[in-house]
Amino acid sequence: MKSYRKVLHFNLPSRRGLVNITNDVRKAVQESGVSEGLVLVNAMNITASVFINDDESGLHGDYERWLEGLAPEKPYSRYAHNGFEDNADAHLKRTIMGRETVVAITGGRLDFGTWEQIFYYEFDGKRDKRVLIKVIGE
Repeated sequence: MKSYRKVLHFNLPSRRGLVNITNDVRKAVQESGVSEGLVLVNAMNITASVFINDDESGLHGDYERWLEGLAPEKPYSRYAHNGFEDNADAHLKRTIMGRETVVAITGGRLDFGTWEQIFYYEFDGKRDKRVLIKVIGE
């Protein structure tokens, strides 16, 4: 069995942002030489998320409004976690959107359903963050 590891780095200029990383994951699968297996993609920071969904701007705006309704950034004083940092909302948003995703690899390609794409969602940006891509298989 083959194993391949790649790390993506992000430093978004805003507190929150959404990045389509599908092509980065495709490239890692190609680099791995795995034709049948799995790829794990996970955010390596507790205030960011990796998930699969449609790449449609209206949906992206819906995420932002929905998440702000569930865990608003301000007032910072509403959260017991805030003190040293002001990112309690980012931790909650990450819990809702998830840490990771796994995709099957078939014939050396991501085995996606219609419209599926992989996204990195940053909830507390303006600093270096990482995403792990781990490919295993034959």
